[in-house]
Amino acid sequence: MILLSIFAMAGLVFFSRYLFLEPKLPIKLNHTTQRLLAYSSPAILTAIWAPIVFIRDGDLAISPTNPYLLGALFAAVMVWKTKNVLWTTVVSMALFLILKLAVFV
Repeated sequence: MILLSIFAMAGLVFFSRYLFLEPKLPIKLNHTTQRLLAYSSPAILTAIWAPIVFIRDGDLAISPTNPYLLGALFAAVMVWKTKNVLWTTVVSMALFLILKLAVFV
């Protein structure tokens, strides 16, 4: 049953994306809908990373001993300065690993 659910969800996601990505299909979105959908990716990404960075054990964790917060701040500053997402990801993950395993044990 679980395997069937996984395949059903995968099919639903694939076909919902396929309808908008296949150029031969006559589905076109109006300008307002396209503008609104431009905000969906940043909103979903924020909903994923914000609880990870700011919440520890159900409480707000804004302190200099939070390696998640330090790694996120470093990544934000680095991507702003370098404009290189791949390099920022690799370096900030290494910094987070060092902070998590060596500094804040």
